[in-house]
Amino acid sequence: MSSLQHIAKHPTISLVETCKCLREIKQIHTQLLINGLLNNPHHQGHFVASIALKHPNNLDYSNKILDQCDNPTLFALNTMIRAHSKSTNPQKSFHFYNNILQSSTKLSPDNYTFTFLVRTCAQILACETGLTVHATVIKHGFEHDPHVQSGLVFMYAEFGLLSSSMRVFAEISEPDMVTQTAMIAACAKSGDVVFARYLFDRMPHRDLIAWNAMIAGYTQCGQSLKALNLFHLMQLEGVRVNEVSMVSALSACTHLGALDQGRWAHAYIEKNRIRITVTLGTALVDMYAKCGDMNKAMEVFWEMKEKNVYTWSAAMNGLAMNGFGEKCLELFSVMKQEGVEPNEVTFVSLLRGCSVVGLVEEGRMHFESMRKVYGIEPQLEHYGCMVDLYGRAGRLDEAFDFMNNMVVKPHAGAWGALLNACKIHKNMELGELASRKLVELDAKNHGAYVLLSNIYADSKNWNRVSNVRETMKVKGVRKVPGCSVIEVNGEVHEFCVGDRSHPKFAEIEVKMEEMSKRLKLSGYVTNTNPVLFDIEEEEKEDALGLHSEKIAIAFGLFSLQESVPIRIVKNLRVCWDCHVVTIMISKIYNREIIVRDRNRFHHFKDGECSCKGYW
Repeated sequence: MSSLQHIAKHPTISLVETCKCLREIKQIHTQLLINGLLNNPHHQGHFVASIALKHPNNLDYSNKILDQCDNPTLFALNTMIRAHSKSTNPQKSFHFYNNILQSSTKLSPDNYTFTFLVRTCAQILACETGLTVHATVIKHGFEHDPHVQSGLVFMYAEFGLLSSSMRVFAEISEPDMVTQTAMIAACAKSGDVVFARYLFDRMPHRDLIAWNAMIAGYTQCGQSLKALNLFHLMQLEGVRVNEVSMVSALSACTHLGALDQGRWAHAYIEKNRIRITVTLGTALVDMYAKCGDMNKAMEVFWEMKEKNVYTWSAAMNGLAMNGFGEKCLELFSVMKQEGVEPNEVTFVSLLRGCSVVGLVEEGRMHFESMRKVYGIEPQLEHYGCMVDLYGRAGRLDEAFDFMNNMVVKPHAGAWGALLNACKIHKNMELGELASRKLVELDAKNHGAYVLLSNIYADSKNWNRVSNVRETMKVKGVRKVPGCSVIEVNGEVHEFCVGDRSHPKFAEIEVKMEEMSKRLKLSGYVTNTNPVLFDIEEEEKEDALGLHSEKIAIAFGLFSLQESVPIRIVKNLRVCWDCHVVTIMISKIYNREIIVRDRNRFHHFKDGECSCKGYW
């Protein structure tokens, strides 16, 4: 008989589901003992299951009750495996599996046993144990059970073994919705969103979990536009979203810098009274911060009734990205006063805050406090932040000494930060060393070649620029093209360097010609050093003129009302020429322009930038 085919639950036991605290559960326990109902193994199993599944915080209490039972039922033991698979101590599931195998009543594990056990393996990422459990599933003849198969698909996906997930899935003649959803999640998690979407589109009926899995898959793979498009399709089909849906949608808005769509998502949350949990609230703070609206980010932050260390860290990171280094440090002080213990993520945000405004001594103090005060061992990212902190401040010798004294071998992030600092401060000798070290660690790192080439270009050393270009060709290294995204009336537009495919490119060209004339009348002279080739100055000006953010700005100037800021997200660091041009355009056209590049935000207004030239 299946472990779920059992006698009806006694009314007294049903009361457990309405209990609000352990004291009430104990009162019911007392009544059951007095009435002798727990002498019946089936009643005892129901009682244990009700506590374990409805009150997971009292799992230890259900464990103690089961320990007092001489012959627990398979249903009770399966329930404990299931409850522990979702707990903070999932390994305990195997204890109850062993109880099944060693049962005096000679119990045999069934399909539910293995369904929950497979989920446990996925939870603890126990690959070898998972393979053993799969072999045991086959031994007991449950390899074709749809629930077990769904669990196996999910388990192998968690292990990163997509081929194994697909093998199990291929053996299923008619996969149910749960299994199809598990396969979609597996493909999406492993990066194969094309096959995931193929499966998704084939599903005759899609539940909320399937929609969430597909949207999350797009978001995790960086295909944020597709994630938002699918999210809107979800709305059209009348599927009611939940917290998981909204977190994925907000993450997509965050990646694209799509503030209008992020605002719409926030309004949807409020209209539909979706509870703002810590996770959802943190996603909102992160979205507003990374879309450049720190006022709204902090408004959401302070309104949150419950915050965790990740919420505080997200707010601090947003302040750092937007150039408010001092406010980042102030928020850290408030966080400590609130008794919130910082973690590794907090210190990345804190060190970035110090770096964007050149607070070297403060940054050094906080870095040293990680180990001394909080017992946190610095990770590679923290070391990279420190190199960046010293380097941006022009203290290149200290940056290099810091790297030589690191307790871990300098990684690509540290050498990249040093190389970038050498570009800023025109140190060719140290830049060559940093570039060489970076290439040794990552031969295909295009940034190492581009930055070194720019260092040579700054000194007009065109022979070395050509050598770098030739080396890139020989090694098959290609410069990642610059791409900029701008949101206009809730629609996201993407422009890549030199790209003329946009339907309104003719209008964009007219606006760019107008921009060029007005810039020259205002005294602008093109800084052609960022161009990697030794070509005629006029050709260099043309190449710079088609940088993606300039195209996006031109589009924004005639597409957005004058009162609306032009918001742009770029995949690379803004070049010096584009930075100067954007400062001038903000004054010439009296427009606020906000650019988020790979490192930080630049808020341009009235002929000034929030970075004040320190970037």
